[in-house]
Amino acid sequence: MKILHTSDWHIGRSFHGHATQPFVREVFAAMVELVEQRGIDVVVVSGDVFDSATPAAENYEVLTETLGALRQAGAIVVMTSGNHDSATRLGFQSGFASLGGVHVITRHEQLDTPVTIDDDHGPVHFYGIPYLEPALVRHHYPDTPLRSHEEVLGHAMSRIRDDLAHRGGRSVVLAHAFIADVPASDVERDISAGGLDLVPLSVFDGPDYVALGHIHGRATLRDGVRYSGAPLHYSFSEAGTPRGGWLVELDSAGLHTVEWAELPVPRRLSVLTGEIDELLGGEQYGENENDWVSAILTDRVRPLDAMRRLQVRFPYAAHLEHRPAVTAERSAATYAERVRGASDTEVVAGFLEHVRNGVGPNAGEQRLIADALGAGGDRPGTRSAPTERSAPTERSATIEGAS
Repeated sequence: MKILHTSDWHIGRSFHGHATQPFVREVFAAMVELVEQRGIDVVVVSGDVFDSATPAAENYEVLTETLGALRQAGAIVVMTSGNHDSATRLGFQSGFASLGGVHVITRHEQLDTPVTIDDDHGPVHFYGIPYLEPALVRHHYPDTPLRSHEEVLGHAMSRIRDDLAHRGGRSVVLAHAFIADVPASDVERDISAGGLDLVPLSVFDGPDYVALGHIHGRATLRDGVRYSGAPLHYSFSEAGTPRGGWLVELDSAGLHTVEWAELPVPRRLSVLTGEIDELLGGEQYGENENDWVSAILTDRVRPLDAMRRLQVRFPYAAHLEHRPAVTAERSAATYAERVRGASDTEVVAGFLEHVRNGVGPNAGEQRLIADALGAGGDRPGTRSAPTERSAPTERSATIEGAS
């Protein structure tokens, strides 16, 4: 039996304010093609099918089209709900969908009732553990302590192992959680990631394969316990990480092989670092012009209108951070101490130095300051008396970087 392990589809998620639906459709079309080419029997989706508990209508359309195409390509689909999903909405009419070969497991009472699919070597039992928030499920099992995700998943796996011992055969478990190969004592420190408590790997001992979701990058905890990651990049922290799923093959004895199956990256993510003039003029950045771009600007002074300027060359620049390569030391003196005995001109210059990382006014700005303050502002130790002035001109009201 050939199984494609996927997770974290996050249908409906935006990328820094940009819609991702066209990219999601492109990736799902490639997934359907992979199913056809490799003769995949089962596609599993380990949680976070949607990005929101209240998906928009068009997101349901994307899911419906994809599930229909996967079934037409010959694969049965087994999916569970994740912490981003509404179990009720995702599981609506799941009984009806199962008649068409799409099995959606979203309720805690379903987790030890497998979806059984036969191949030439007999049955394979697929157990789906939906995301279970301890506070919301513990009242269903008053005699069992369920204070943490470790205890909840331990209880779930105990039920699955009991059922599997009765049924016999090979097994695959789907789960959406943060799993790590750590001693149980480390879990007691209440480590969490993405809102989910850390769960030790030993909880999942037993099944032939465990298909995990929640982490957006692929990871292998042991040969039969893996994260597939998300099929699309959803964060610049994921830049450079491959997208795809695990192609798992079971033989008569259980797990036979696992290989990585690539999916396309519709638009690459790039993190570019340098001064803005370097990014705008450097030939080496020509290959990044059609990427999603996160720009880390190292200019000593934050450039004005930086995002608009970047988007002239990089139309898909989506994130901007100012991280100056040189940082001025801050004075420990109080404001009153810094301005004592200073002229108005010196006070303005000091303000510019303060807000512009130690860079004071240039020659042009000094002339603007002098025009705005008048000659009285140049006398050390004095303050100019208020005088009646005409409305400031556009030139005198726009000191670069002082806003």
